[in-house]
Amino acid sequence: MPISKENNQPVVSVVIPTRNRPQIVVRGAKSALSQTLQFIEVIVIVDGPDPQTVDALSQIGDPRLRVIELPKNIGPSGARNTGVKEAKGTWIAFLDDDDQWLPQKLERQLEVANNSNSQFPVVASRFISRTPKGDFICPRRLPQTSEPLSEYLFVRNSFFKGEGCIQTSTLFVKKELMEKMPLEEKFDRHEDWEWLLRVSAMENVRIEFVPEAMAIWHSEMGIKRLSNVNDWKYSLDWIRSTRNLVTPKAYSGFIATIVSHSASLVGDWKAFFPLLWEAIRWGKPRPIDICLYLTMWLIPQDLRQRIRSVFNKNSKKQPAVLKEISP
Repeated sequence: MPISKENNQPVVSVVIPTRNRPQIVVRGAKSALSQTLQFIEVIVIVDGPDPQTVDALSQIGDPRLRVIELPKNIGPSGARNTGVKEAKGTWIAFLDDDDQWLPQKLERQLEVANNSNSQFPVVASRFISRTPKGDFICPRRLPQTSEPLSEYLFVRNSFFKGEGCIQTSTLFVKKELMEKMPLEEKFDRHEDWEWLLRVSAMENVRIEFVPEAMAIWHSEMGIKRLSNVNDWKYSLDWIRSTRNLVTPKAYSGFIATIVSHSASLVGDWKAFFPLLWEAIRWGKPRPIDICLYLTMWLIPQDLRQRIRSVFNKNSKKQPAVLKEISP
């Protein structure tokens, strides 16, 4: 295993949770092993008995790859926390099994982290959203100075999503911070947001960005993600449980876009007025939030997507290197 000359250990430990997706996780693991930063280890946590995935990963043959098969399924947060405990590196980089990295991702993030004035920098990056309609760079903007993280994540200033976001597969963080503040295992979804909101409130933590796109987020139809599961009641319960971590403006923004979007997709019109009242009572909605809320309910999703695709044609496309590692 290539190791750091300074401390005889990997500099970065990559943690990939997976379950029952052998071909997909092999693609992700190979993108991690192809990093220009050589002093790494890649830890794949197989979340429960899954011999097919273990066998597929064993074909890679790179000594930097470690595969740990758990005796039972504990969920993505538990799998990631297990990977952190097993990690030998100073830094942790998370990669979802159905995503990929560009070759310089870890090198660029380590550079930003080493130049940070914060004790615990949390370094993210832009990423490529790969869709059936093409590849697009997200987020469209980076956080402003002193902008609350909850507002960056949940408050929209335009009618199109992807304005402000942090994707799990771009997170790069000190192992010491993950040990102090592990992922909350009770959440099946939104756990990355909850963790980011918690750590961003700490004095010695700073959210930083590599401005270039360093990862590929696959949103093709047919790839099942927990984040794509449509359960608006779960999302509503989640934001209620984390209300102390978000601003009123962010609370209403989450209701107006994320919760209302899920409720409208299943046609649960009984939720229309209660959710609107939730945003008004506990949040601080702006006129654009009310417009977004009505848009989610009154304009069909396919029409919204067609309108968005017209605007996306003028957005910045991916660099040529992306096509070189495409499946």
